[in-house]
Amino acid sequence: MFLRGFLALCLAGAAIPAAADTLAVTAARMLDVETGRVIDNPRIVITDGRITAAGPAATTPAPAGARGLDLAGLTLLPGLIDMHVHLSSDPRLGGDRALRFVRSFQAVMGVAHAKVTIEAGFTTVRNVGSDGFDDLALKQGIENGYIPGPRIVPATYAIGATGGHCDTNQYPAEFEFARPGIADGPDAIRSKVRELHRRGAEVIKFCATGGVFSAGTSVGAQQYTQAEMDALVAEAHMLGMKVAAHAHGTSGINTALRAGVDTIEHASFADATSFELAKKSGAWFSMDIYDDDYILAEGARNGVPEENLAKEREVGLKQRQNFQAAHKAGVKMVFGTDAGVYPHGDNALQFAKLVEWGMTPLQAIQTATVNAGQALGKAGDVGSLSPGHFGDIIAVAGDPLGDVTVLRKIAVVIKDGQIVKDAR
Repeated sequence: MFLRGFLALCLAGAAIPAAADTLAVTAARMLDVETGRVIDNPRIVITDGRITAAGPAATTPAPAGARGLDLAGLTLLPGLIDMHVHLSSDPRLGGDRALRFVRSFQAVMGVAHAKVTIEAGFTTVRNVGSDGFDDLALKQGIENGYIPGPRIVPATYAIGATGGHCDTNQYPAEFEFARPGIADGPDAIRSKVRELHRRGAEVIKFCATGGVFSAGTSVGAQQYTQAEMDALVAEAHMLGMKVAAHAHGTSGINTALRAGVDTIEHASFADATSFELAKKSGAWFSMDIYDDDYILAEGARNGVPEENLAKEREVGLKQRQNFQAAHKAGVKMVFGTDAGVYPHGDNALQFAKLVEWGMTPLQAIQTATVNAGQALGKAGDVGSLSPGHFGDIIAVAGDPLGDVTVLRKIAVVIKDGQIVKDAR
């Protein structure tokens, strides 16, 4: 009778529901990043890419027919989140070295960088600036199964003022070329935000001050007026997008915070006023405090001009000191590395620096999990192992609350309930 009924449904064209894909993961321990509680002998159930249950295995049964994955001896955490990467950049191509390659070479590099990033345990990244819509190409390639990589929140082109950090200033005056991210004045900036949104940007990144790796800019000089920043932020927020402001200098940081930006990138010369403005507005600081070690050790060998290395020497220690001061003042922090300025896949090196400069291991882990999920506006999707979140899990040997450097050696990576890496 059942077979005749089943055949009748098929002949009538009725849809047969697909069986749910369910994975049940067990391990020695699970870290609840929201509370810091460690759960022994946990089980996490992932159905069709989302976590449906998580807790002690004794009280969290595996559904019938679920695939089992026993990660004996390992500790489970949510997939990590890096809020500041440039997947199509490579630090070894400093100065003019990148000009030796066709422009599409950057997207090809991005494929390799996406792979090492997810294998390092970073299942979500915010790509805050790329040429040629490379981040969109990578996102589409990953989402359609062509290449492995993290979930990408793309900014496409970073927006900036003529002659500023987001412009291209290092070539002779007679050179002419497209500069798709450049906009001046409130109306042009609003139009640029709309255009990038139309093209597929999910976050807006703009340059509020000069920077280390641009030519002819003072690292701390403000580059947009209050009216220009107000227009940019208002337009992005109206379109439902978050805003990230590249800002090293004090005045640029504070102007951006008054405009209502969601994250301050770098925040090198933030002061007490910056801290109060950030706490009042709810903005997050994304401070890449590992970079200095790599840039000063390898920059000259990588072709970085002395002008840029001098600016890094100006910024490095001060940024770390202000990170410590901001954390003590209660400013909210997220994990942003600026990977692409140093090698992709080494993102987790920054955890030790966060601890060295004042965070507990749990606080450092929270910057790359629950905090980052909130700052992205995706707290229900990423950054936690609670039911409803994407099935993004990493597994490490050892205790990350006792030694945060264990996050540099990821044994297993699961994204959307699918095993991406198993290096046990």
